[in-house]
Amino acid sequence: MGEKTMRLDRFLTEMTSLTRTQAKEAARKGRITVNEETVKKTDGKINPETDRVVLDGREITYRAAEYYMLNKPAGVVSATEDGRYPTVVELIGDRKRKDLFPVGRLDLDTEGLLLITNDGDLAHRLLSPKKHVDKVYEVRYEGTLPEGAEEEFRRGIVLEDGTRCLPAILQICRKAQEGGEALLTLREGKFHQVKRMMEASGCRVVYLKRRSMGSLKLDEKLAPGEYRPLTKEELEELTS
Repeated sequence: MGEKTMRLDRFLTEMTSLTRTQAKEAARKGRITVNEETVKKTDGKINPETDRVVLDGREITYRAAEYYMLNKPAGVVSATEDGRYPTVVELIGDRKRKDLFPVGRLDLDTEGLLLITNDGDLAHRLLSPKKHVDKVYEVRYEGTLPEGAEEEFRRGIVLEDGTRCLPAILQICRKAQEGGEALLTLREGKFHQVKRMMEASGCRVVYLKRRSMGSLKLDEKLAPGEYRPLTKEELEELTS
């Protein structure tokens, strides 16, 4: 069993809503079995991958890490808990673990791709400024972009507070008299960055949707609020 073993109380606190004290009490009352045998203490070791743990008649399956692609809807906050709004983690109804979190943040009114996981190492690699992971956004805006806006973004646009952004790619898809649509590729994640970059160019963002993050692209079959686990191929591309 070696390295794969873990204490039963740790297993229960990671994979259920029980605290360590509640797990101990559940065992004392005979509510827990391991491999069909009732256990009265939770300080023993189990193999989470092969031992069968049952709490109140329900088998508890172990997941060391989970990875979900969410099409975040507007009106949901990118957090694990919030007093005012529903959170993105609450949308993951099939989650096994209770330590999931969103990788990065999308504003309350922003839609699109969000990775939900408990893999801190992967999150760090995707979010680290040194890694320069591309994030592509679909932007609808009001106002008129100035001539040479694409070149200005490519050089590194200066925000209204004087902050210079890293070079970005602005691809104008539709340009009207008062507004348009564009794709914007960033390699950083400053607070409200897309909105602030567009404001620095004299435009106001009216709709924002993230389409991709690194190799991970939003599954167009997912309606806002829907999610699915990452495929093996998607996970391999992200972690390679």
